[in-house]
Amino acid sequence: MVPNPPGSGYDITARVLARALDASGVARGVEVFNLPGASGVVGLRRLTYERGNSHLAMLMGLGLVGAELATGQPPVLAKTTPVCRLVQEPAIVVVRRDSPYGDLHALVEAWRADKTLRVGGGSAVGGPDHLAAMLIAEAVGLEPVRVAYTRHDGGGDLLAAILNREVDFAMSGLSEYTDQIESGQLRALAVTSERTVGRVAVPTVRSAGFDVVVNNWRGLVAPPGLPAADAEGIRSMFAAVDASAEWAGARDRFGWTGAFLTGGDFSRFIEDESRRVARVLSRLGVAGRA
Repeated sequence: MVPNPPGSGYDITARVLARALDASGVARGVEVFNLPGASGVVGLRRLTYERGNSHLAMLMGLGLVGAELATGQPPVLAKTTPVCRLVQEPAIVVVRRDSPYGDLHALVEAWRADKTLRVGGGSAVGGPDHLAAMLIAEAVGLEPVRVAYTRHDGGGDLLAAILNREVDFAMSGLSEYTDQIESGQLRALAVTSERTVGRVAVPTVRSAGFDVVVNNWRGLVAPPGLPAADAEGIRSMFAAVDASAEWAGARDRFGWTGAFLTGGDFSRFIEDESRRVARVLSRLGVAGRA
């Protein structure tokens, strides 16, 4: 299950993962389907209704952690069966190819002068695009609570907003727009990783003088109430594909960094991420602005 629309980062990851499962011989005929809504929370809640279903897993990540916090509803992510964290990737700052901003410094100068500049993202409050935009705003001396951030339902909708001039710049996951950047449709100004990345030859936000590092991550959870043997079987399946040459090749193509973590370690990681995101949103003064 992908809890976001086609073309989103979760969707790309899930479909590439399904191909790697098949090509490596780990699992044949894996079906990927989309159940979008409320930035992934609709799919998450549907997953909890599938109690004991060992044939279903859901792609998720940092964006879903933030989306659930932003709803203000009782959390249900902790009720699911943690499977594994798969990959990490940085965010990128992108603009149209004819944008007047030639680099990050030009964008920041314009943003400081005109605080109404519109920044788009594919995540809701607390998700990776939103967090990256707010942290950059804070680092350049702007008030995050006053940032004109607009959330779009996945990479496809955000791309349309960029090209239709509905936003002045955008934050997105590296893998979502590498094709458009390489074809010249979009221009990347910076990445939020600690080091530069191979597929997009732009500086990091930190090397440009703004101390921001943000890495998105993606993984899988399964329905609650799985027998221990079934849960371990699912984890073993994804551990096997994580070690495969097919998945390693996919990570290289999309600029993902391997970050495999499973079982109890992954469960504790999710708990830590939930606390961290809640603290960051509270510090930035943007909690509850979903």
